[in-house]
Amino acid sequence: MRRIIDFAEITPHNLRMNSGDKNYIWQDSHWPHWEYDIKQLTGLLTQVYQAQGRLQGQLHHVGMNLRDQESLRVITEDVLKTSEIEGEILDQNSVRSSIARRLGIDIGALAPADRHVEGVVDMVLDATQHHQKQLTQERLFAWHAALFPTGQSGLSNILVGTWRNDALGAMQVVSGPISRQKVHFEAPPASRLLVEMAEFLLWFNVNQQDDPMIKAGLAHLWFVTLHPFDDGNGRIARAIGDMALARADGSMQRLYSLSAQIGRDRKNYYDLLEKTQKGTMDVTQWLSWFLSSLLAAIHAAEAALTTTLAKTTFWQHWSGTPMNDRQIKLLNKLLDGFDGKLTSSKWAIIAKCSPDTALRDITDLLERGALVKSDAGGRSTSYELKNIDSHC
Repeated sequence: MRRIIDFAEITPHNLRMNSGDKNYIWQDSHWPHWEYDIKQLTGLLTQVYQAQGRLQGQLHHVGMNLRDQESLRVITEDVLKTSEIEGEILDQNSVRSSIARRLGIDIGALAPADRHVEGVVDMVLDATQHHQKQLTQERLFAWHAALFPTGQSGLSNILVGTWRNDALGAMQVVSGPISRQKVHFEAPPASRLLVEMAEFLLWFNVNQQDDPMIKAGLAHLWFVTLHPFDDGNGRIARAIGDMALARADGSMQRLYSLSAQIGRDRKNYYDLLEKTQKGTMDVTQWLSWFLSSLLAAIHAAEAALTTTLAKTTFWQHWSGTPMNDRQIKLLNKLLDGFDGKLTSSKWAIIAKCSPDTALRDITDLLERGALVKSDAGGRSTSYELKNIDSHC
């Protein structure tokens, strides 16, 4: 019998033995000596470093409290998305509270602890907060044990805090119904893991030849190709990638979430992993995708920070103006980027109030100068935020 990880379910299953060899990257005679065309990647690398510099520059000019809140937002997103990619949906409040508790960030009332949430948070924070420490077998075992505190993946018992042993057969990634299983990938035999992981860890901790950003992409690919655990390999691979990125940044604060971007491009992520693992040692295409995803993640963080700064500036400006809860709620929706036009009827629906109350709320904000009527034409009058600069 063989143990597999299903792309659709991301849980272990038992299937019949597979006969016949597959041509996977780890069977290449040059394994694990990666090859890539640095000339093809230079343009993307330059864009990544430039975007990273802009983001760091934005954060350099904000207060420590805002930096902490932004880091909390990014890490929360990272934990949620790295789990979601594997089909596990975590409670956002529990994740946010767990991170805030560990980082000493005040967010008011904290949600009750959840041991499954705590394990993912422990791993992500250990990878990034202690990125300069050596990545060791014992550290990886601790991460794995934290991910599976009950010793189970779903309803299946798995080996926890140790390498897989292939007692049930080769580790495979498959999809589709049991009667028509498609094998996407088969990992190296468990008998090779001690040597394979020792070589990987030596490279990760010592090798300085590769650009740090490229090294993060190679580390992610290398680990997920080895698939050394019964389950959780994707989450741990992304944590290792984040650890390499934190080393490249030289910062414990996470400024962007690569896992969130991978989640947005999940199909291409899996498709390219499969293609790369069935290809040659030239992984230029994988690294190009990785760097493009990294660039998109940084751009998303820039946009989110711009929104956060705009909200902070707005509320600092209007801090002395009394407003009711409905007005605060609707103004925040506008600040977050309201989808469509905000009319009095939409205000009433969102604020759960009568049309007359909605109109009074709007009229009050128009008189105070927080809102203006939109210039855009239409059958119904709509409203938008007044530019603070134009008010001053």
